[in-house]
Amino acid sequence: MNEINANDLLNQIRTLGRDLQPTQPTATPPANNFGDMLKTTINAVNEAQQEASALKVGFVNGTTDKSLAEVMIASQKASLSFTAVTEVRNKLVSAYQDIMNMPV
Repeated sequence: MNEINANDLLNQIRTLGRDLQPTQPTATPPANNFGDMLKTTINAVNEAQQEASALKVGFVNGTTDKSLAEVMIASQKASLSFTAVTEVRNKLVSAYQDIMNMPV
């Protein structure tokens, strides 16, 4: 029977993890705690919405070189990210309410 060596397995996982790392540095440093992560995510969603809004206005006014498809994709990305953040918020509120309703 073939035995699995834990160190070999760990080295393989680390190698795969390095391969999955982005080649370009991210725009924002990683969050140190949940509050920072939440703030970073909300700011990213806000930026996406502002960019989509600017693209829409530019397209309507004819002041941008973006196509209708690019404007619609940016709009859908902003909408999807807002929906995802809203769902996370709903789950957090639900979890908080469940914890508060627990008997002590």
